[in-house]
Amino acid sequence: MKVKELLEHWSKQTGGRVTQEEYCMRLSERDAARIAALEQLFPGKDRDVLIGELLSAALDELEAAMPYVPGERVISEDEMGDPIFEDAGLTPRFMELTRRHMEKLNS
Repeated sequence: MKVKELLEHWSKQTGGRVTQEEYCMRLSERDAARIAALEQLFPGKDRDVLIGELLSAALDELEAAMPYVPGERVISEDEMGDPIFEDAGLTPRFMELTRRHMEKLNS
């Protein structure tokens, strides 16, 4: 989900699966004020939900922004017959590490 889609999402009363693990952090004064403002704009949403969904959207955008770095191995061809090289950038490693951590969380 993109950050700009959150406003529409927050206008609906939906919930998702969450882990038992908790994360604690300190926010800058400006960010704390903005979270408080969002709490007032969307009174049905708990602070933890707002922060969690903002973090999730930011992580989605971060993953999408990771640059493609062509590797040496050809993994496919495009419609014009040109080679498509494996991604040697951060994305494949990030996705693999995410998968491993998901398996741990689900066990």
